[in-house]
Amino acid sequence: MKLLAFETATEACSVALHVDGQVLERFEIAPRRHAELSLPWAEALLAEAGISRSQLDGIALSRGPGAFTGVRLAIAIAQGIALALDRPLLPVSTLQVLALRAPAGEEQILSAIDARMGELYVARFERVDGLPVARDAERVCAPEAVALPDGLQAYGIGTGFGADGALVAQLGAGLRGFDPTALPRASDVLALAVPAFARGEGMAPEKVEPAYLRDNVALTLVEQQAAREAKAKANG
Repeated sequence: MKLLAFETATEACSVALHVDGQVLERFEIAPRRHAELSLPWAEALLAEAGISRSQLDGIALSRGPGAFTGVRLAIAIAQGIALALDRPLLPVSTLQVLALRAPAGEEQILSAIDARMGELYVARFERVDGLPVARDAERVCAPEAVALPDGLQAYGIGTGFGADGALVAQLGAGLRGFDPTALPRASDVLALAVPAFARGEGMAPEKVEPAYLRDNVALTLVEQQAAREAKAKANG
């Protein structure tokens, strides 16, 4: 199995390649350089592995939630390659990818990404056979709105546990520990996408949608489309 993966939903940028059980990866914390790095890294990994694009079985990607520009970029790049090659896409949750950064042995994991404007992208996962399985829906909310089920303790992972420390204070003794520096990686995208591909869960590229979560982002897209249509009509 040969899968190429992109993760650009946060300030980190990474591309990874799975070739018959082995994984190659490029990773860098590179704000605003994702578009510059992603495709050259992909070509470099393919060259390093000695394979061509046409030998890929599918394209995996982190589909959000995360930074709007980064999520949109991963979708665009992955769709472009998949459509050109007539290959399936394997989208995975950025929060689920992040959960794989939690230490081994931590079964209950709370993933949280700083969403700016005093909000977080957050979801809870439980490790099952080594992989995180969602136990509640992804959402965007204020730290004060995050809660764990009564009596449950979880390990916190992601930038949502940094910033002003509001989420740490909110959860208190419910946290077994936390890592506010952890960022999602393309190699972890592959850890989820490879078994998904084996189960036949690849999707047609045109059916993959980003997970923005914020309503105002969707509204902005509608407004942009309306502006384009208005411009087209004005130009005759």
